[in-house]
Amino acid sequence: MSKVKVIACSGIGKVFGLMTREATLQVTNNLLPENAETVCLAHVVTGESDATEKVKGCTCITVDGCPALCSAKSVEQAGGIIKAKFRSVDEMRNHRGVDAGSATALTDDGWKIVDEFAEKIAAKVTELVEEEQNNG
Repeated sequence: MSKVKVIACSGIGKVFGLMTREATLQVTNNLLPENAETVCLAHVVTGESDATEKVKGCTCITVDGCPALCSAKSVEQAGGIIKAKFRSVDEMRNHRGVDAGSATALTDDGWKIVDEFAEKIAAKVTELVEEEQNNG
């Protein structure tokens, strides 16, 4: 099985986008590097061949910052098989009133939320890998 692709939105300009990118990097670089990898959404959107080849027909998890779901829509258009969609805006609903930071820097509380978010995404990666192993 190829690695599960975890693709974050570009989300420039809001803390939600920063949270998606940081959570994705935690999953792919620290928590599950043997089972998950990321692909640059900008390369997927522009049709860059290496990026679209990594996504097309592969198991993907999208991580968006807002209801626009740019990552999910772009990955789907590129032929990715989306098995789960996460949104940092939903994650923040569990932390009402908490200052997570800005578009360029997270607060200590923001990092705690990102850690929790990354654990949820990692759990889904693990679930998908186990499903694939049981079905393969």
